[in-house]
Amino acid sequence: MKFLRCKKPQPNTGKTVGIIGAGPAGLGAAGILRCKGHDVVVYDMLPEAGGMMFFGIPEERIKKDKIRQAVRELMDAGVKFMFNTKVGKDVPLEFLISTHDAVLIATGTWKTSRMNVPGEDLPWVIPAAEWLVDVHLALHGYKPWSEVIMVGGNILVIGGGLTAADAVTVPLTYEQFKGRVRKLVLSYRRTRKYAPMRETEMNRLEKLGAEIWELTQPIEFREEGGKKIVTFIRLELREAGAGKRPRPVPIPGSEFERTFDWVFKAIGVSPTPPFEDRCCGIELNPDGTIKTDENFMTTRPGVFAAGDVRHGASLIGPALKSGLDAAEKIHLYLTGQLKPARVEEIRV
Repeated sequence: MKFLRCKKPQPNTGKTVGIIGAGPAGLGAAGILRCKGHDVVVYDMLPEAGGMMFFGIPEERIKKDKIRQAVRELMDAGVKFMFNTKVGKDVPLEFLISTHDAVLIATGTWKTSRMNVPGEDLPWVIPAAEWLVDVHLALHGYKPWSEVIMVGGNILVIGGGLTAADAVTVPLTYEQFKGRVRKLVLSYRRTRKYAPMRETEMNRLEKLGAEIWELTQPIEFREEGGKKIVTFIRLELREAGAGKRPRPVPIPGSEFERTFDWVFKAIGVSPTPPFEDRCCGIELNPDGTIKTDENFMTTRPGVFAAGDVRHGASLIGPALKSGLDAAEKIHLYLTGQLKPARVEEIRV
């Protein structure tokens, strides 16, 4: 893994860029912009760089020492980092915009999507992505384990993506949890053939000891007689057309109930821009991503967006490429070769 794309930065241009978010998009952009001679300051809410790929993904999927090495190269080249700094809370976004010649927002997707079913706000129904971050903050010494929800007993994980895979892997393999788990079930509304995590990954989870319940979907969580009850419905797949994955359709009368001690929601994540819609002259799309033109510029001149907060949840590769591409456009803007687009040219 490498973020710095040169042996030595070009002579200093006197321009400064503020990057909000130290995930793959932000780090990739930092490397390009520093190589071109711009001063770069990266702001991140966490105590160390890497974003979700460092604090949300288990070691077996991505080596953390490789991330640290790549970040160290950025630091040695002159990229500055402001950790434990949440833009919009610890420092106003408008202040950053006024401080730097350009700003890149690369804050990713840190909020677990809602299922919109009864009982999902019960304390034993947990957003998986946020829990994984807590676990890795504790694992790396940034948070006491006493502040982490120590799951055990019968655990249900809902979803078919890599976050769901990680929410299965951590309780079954981390020393802090694996002795506490009695049973772990992964519920997915399609079959493993169509899972975003891929069939091979789901097979791996099964070998770890997880039970895979395909074509099932929780529709209610409730407490009754001291028990924590999950109501499921069975599904069948129907053709969706146009090369899309088959559509899961509920089977009437197929509801059934099971008891669990803990439930992880891992059905997707939502964009987390560091501002409310239209704050600082920056608009959002209906899905919560940041509205930009083809040059990654937002509706506020000089402010750009890249990565998952721009295009929605993705893997590390696409997020990194987005940051690299955005950095090239920012460089053109800083050197006077790129002008802000007209409002009607901003993509929706």
